[in-house]
Amino acid sequence: MVGLRLGLCTVAAASLLAATAARAADYPQPPPQVIYVPPPVIEEFSGWYLRGDIGFSNQQVGSLFNDTYNSGGFTSVSNINKSFDAAPIFGLGVGYYFNDWLRFDVTGEYRAKANFHGFDIGAIPGGGFIDDRYTASKSEWTFLFNGYIDLGTWENFTPFVGAGVGASYNTISNFGDVSTCVNSNNCTLGGSDAYASDFSKWNFAWALYAGVAYKITKNVSMEFSYRYIDLGEAQTGTVTAFDGTTCGCSNSLQFRHLTSNDFRLGIRVNLDAFAARQPVYYAPPPPQYYAPPPVYSPPPVYAPPPPLRSRG
Repeated sequence: MVGLRLGLCTVAAASLLAATAARAADYPQPPPQVIYVPPPVIEEFSGWYLRGDIGFSNQQVGSLFNDTYNSGGFTSVSNINKSFDAAPIFGLGVGYYFNDWLRFDVTGEYRAKANFHGFDIGAIPGGGFIDDRYTASKSEWTFLFNGYIDLGTWENFTPFVGAGVGASYNTISNFGDVSTCVNSNNCTLGGSDAYASDFSKWNFAWALYAGVAYKITKNVSMEFSYRYIDLGEAQTGTVTAFDGTTCGCSNSLQFRHLTSNDFRLGIRVNLDAFAARQPVYYAPPPPQYYAPPPVYSPPPVYAPPPPLRSRG
């Protein structure tokens, strides 16, 4: 009888332990937590490129100055008109990508002849006026060292800003001066036709840029840009009257503070365009996973054995 009771107790304890283990196995286990690993970063690389540009200029001159006026020939001079026609621009250059956001290039360009139209009125001592109507052409060879900052790329569009410094070889040609003396008995200072020989001079030049580039292919980009450029000064040769006489001084007409608002369309081509170049990537770190601590089953609860009873 005692053996039967012990057997029943053992069976009950085993059943309770199995049920407890089954309930523990039914507990949901938390999923493993993944630590975020950033994507690989493409290594920045440098490279050379060629560029070509076309455009047109919109030029201005700050003031006109004639040595005759400075020598006391006139009491005052008024610039009524001093304007240029638009003219085409043709440029070539070679550049270097320092990295993905900074680049430099050296450019040379021919700024074609722009027709000049000027009109002055000079006051003569003792009363009266002399008017001068000027015609001329102006052209330049300009060489600049430029730096640009690319401001990021969105859908293949990259806005940029830049600046440049260099030199400009300015030429004044085909100068003519038709003057008329009005309301004066002293017309020895004007009232004739004059011309001047062509003249060129070097000047310091600087520029500011703003524009946007569009990447056509991996190695070809098209850009549209605005440029403000200061070209320095220009002047004519000696102004000579129709009868071959001069005023006895250098008598050149000076174009002071020449500037231009340029609009240009350009193409940039990487020199490694036909090389089978593979991008280099930084090796990403191996993925790391966080293993949560294991979930332990609760300890089994044992049923106490029944009390033993004697037969007596």
